[in-house]
Amino acid sequence: MHGRPSHGPGTPRMSRHDWWGVVLEAPDPHALARFYAELLGWEIAKEDADGAAISPPEGVAYLAFQCAADYVPPVWPAREGAGRITMHLDFEVQDLRAAVAHALELGAREADHQPQDNVRVLLDPAGHPFCLYVDGSSGQHQRPAPWDEPEDQGS
Repeated sequence: MHGRPSHGPGTPRMSRHDWWGVVLEAPDPHALARFYAELLGWEIAKEDADGAAISPPEGVAYLAFQCAADYVPPVWPAREGAGRITMHLDFEVQDLRAAVAHALELGAREADHQPQDNVRVLLDPAGHPFCLYVDGSSGQHQRPAPWDEPEDQGS
């Protein structure tokens, strides 16, 4: 991307200027940051009055949360006339049952619709859908495919 520096492999993480991330809206961004920090084992890297960001111990990615007082959670599965998800987060795990149990303990909810056996769709405390998934036995990643979403169910 133009306007971004190139960094060599030995550049200290906090000296880099090529960070990238995903920002989720929430009515309580600080609570959602704590949920994902605990879920992923990441640290809260930044907090201010309007939101927070978490990051993994290595790399230059982050997940941020900004305050949206008028936030309305997306609907999963999609329904005609309801707010649709435009993106969701996928996290690979080795033990799907243990990962789901941990997420539920932290305040997630399991979605009613589960499109694949090796994937669990959950809703975070603000209602954002996210997926926990395991690799397939063939050694190939079987990530949840966005085209596996069900058709609109109608109202």
